Amino acid sequence: MMGTVYFGVVVLQFLASVQSYGTGAPASACGDMIPRHGVQPQPNPAPYTIQASSTKFQAGTPITVVIKGPDYRGVLLEARSGSDTTALGSWQTPPTNTKFLECSGNKQGAITHSNTNIKNNSTVYTWIPPATTKSIMFMATVAQQRTVFWVNVMSSSLTPSGGGGTALDANSGAERIVTPALMMLIFPLAVFHCLAAL
Repeated sequence: MMGTVYFGVVVLQFLASVQSYGTGAPASACGDMIPRHGVQPQPNPAPYTIQASSTKFQAGTPITVVIKGPDYRGVLLEARSGSDTTALGSWQTPPTNTKFLECSGNKQGAITHSNTNIKNNSTVYTWIPPATTKSIMFMATVAQQRTVFWVNVMSSSLTPSGGGGTALDANSGAERIVTPALMMLIFPLAVFHCLAAL
């Protein structure tokens, strides 16, 4: 009898862990991004990279994100700033086999898997930046299977666009400064030339 109860408890724990993995990361994983699989993550470097469509971002302008590497089944993807664990911005409609995960009180603050179907290099995530002056990076936990996963897969930093002006703006400003100075030099010469011609 005792053996049957013990067996039942083990089976239920196993099913609970499979269920939690199979339908997405739990909200408790938002901060440390470690799935509750009962095993340690694989050592880095991971066989994955995160590629964003731009190295700069502007509030409200979508950025697309792809996790490059071998096929994967599980994912937790967030945008963050530095060592802050707050999920920034919001994700647009999740691609097939994924869903939103509420993180940092943000209902669309993260993306996770909705099932264990394959995701791959053609799975494209779309992120909407918030209004911020901080650089951000994309951070992911990527699982090939329940017991084989990597944490702290990071993109390069993205910087906010604007704020410094473009090269064209800088040149235009220089022209606005230089032109009056040139006019002050040229005008007297032009007047002198006209008087000399009389």
